[in-house]
Amino acid sequence: MVFSDLFFIFVFLAACFVCYFAVPKIKVKNAVLIIFSLIFYAWGEPTYVVLLLLSAFVNYFAGLVIEEHRNTGKAKAAVTVAIVFNIGMLFVFKYTDFFIENINALLKTSIPLTGVRLPIGISFFTFQIMSYIIDCYWEKVDVQINFFKLLLYVSLFPQLVAGPIVRYSTIEKEIDDRKTTLKDLSEGATRFVVGLSKKVLVANALYSVVGELLGSYEETNFIGSKLVGQSLFGTVVGVICFALYVYYDFSGYSDMAIGLGRIFGFHFNENFKHPFVSRNISEFWQRWHISLGTFFRDYLLYVPIFGKRRKYLSLFLVWFCTGFWHGASWNFIIWGLYFGTFIFIEMLIGKKRMKKIPAVVSHIYSLLVIVIGFGIFYFENLKDLGNFFKNLVCANGNALIDPFSKSTVLSSLFLIIFAAVACTPIVPCIKKRLYATSRGEAAAVCVTAVTNAALLVLCVIMLTDSTNNPFLYFRF
Repeated sequence: MVFSDLFFIFVFLAACFVCYFAVPKIKVKNAVLIIFSLIFYAWGEPTYVVLLLLSAFVNYFAGLVIEEHRNTGKAKAAVTVAIVFNIGMLFVFKYTDFFIENINALLKTSIPLTGVRLPIGISFFTFQIMSYIIDCYWEKVDVQINFFKLLLYVSLFPQLVAGPIVRYSTIEKEIDDRKTTLKDLSEGATRFVVGLSKKVLVANALYSVVGELLGSYEETNFIGSKLVGQSLFGTVVGVICFALYVYYDFSGYSDMAIGLGRIFGFHFNENFKHPFVSRNISEFWQRWHISLGTFFRDYLLYVPIFGKRRKYLSLFLVWFCTGFWHGASWNFIIWGLYFGTFIFIEMLIGKKRMKKIPAVVSHIYSLLVIVIGFGIFYFENLKDLGNFFKNLVCANGNALIDPFSKSTVLSSLFLIIFAAVACTPIVPCIKKRLYATSRGEAAAVCVTAVTNAALLVLCVIMLTDSTNNPFLYFRF
């Protein structure tokens, strides 16, 4: 079940709201959310819901051992077992076939692939529960002695399958004590509609453009009687559209998750903060997929390696893991190390020197690195990835521009320009100015209500003939 689905919006979500707000006690509300969350996950993963429950139980038990044997060897053993279990589960279901394929390629063996299907959202809920158990060991949060409250945290459906990665500390108090105000309902609903619109009206349209411009490099286009590869223009604009697509698809899901959480009284942290306006790559990763970046920063960057903290080795490890987390493919590892290399270079230059670089130059540098990075992200086949780099320097004998790419871009020009402008802080700045005065605030409230209604109607129309709207990060 996905958020951008009419059944989810008008049946599942409506039923959940009715049951949730019909009961007064917080314990019963929590029970309603657990039941609907398990139904939500089991709808697409009827077998793997057992895996979700097992993960919650193992880490719950480990937390109890940590609490009972605080500052002893048993507590250390408990957190170690829990981490090994969590990472082991992730490796078994996500990376087993990747390692088998590489062993077969390296040693010329014929080990059969397992064919294990990746459980939806395993990377997200595994990292969430790991953050809980580590924070318990570090005494940053209290150990949850009620299994069902911990299960609520792990299974909460708004952020279960594609993030953001919510820390237990973020919602620890709200599990037992929360309320939904009219402001929560209004802002939560607005956030949900905005996220839905990002996905349905912008991301889906951009993906069609990406498919036309990039497709597969095994395919070629005819220009007259000459067979050529993709042009430089088509390659560059295609990757720009893909970068915008990933942003609107993933930030759209995050907006919907944050909005739904707000309606239920939970306040999740932001996951995106206008990343494409960044002046350097370090800033980009402070604005892009924030929950993942802070997870690796807090739990991996400062971990002692070989007995003490090793700054640059830890940096390499973080970016290797960032890439590998995204998928069992070499292009993701290259992608992670690619960004890690630029952050390493920026560290050597220093923050003060980086700030002295003219803003225009900084923004151009950042956008170039980011766009090329998304090209690496897109092409999982290394041969296609090599052709991508060749096309960027016209080493494939490709033209600077071809009629097909030109026609495709011109037909989608308004969409591309709108997507590029709307991902900047322009709209929030306008909204902030309107809210600066009481008259402007009243006008903004009316405009928001009308806009929400119009966007929802447009999304429903677009979804009527749509059969499948998966989010990109469901893969991870």
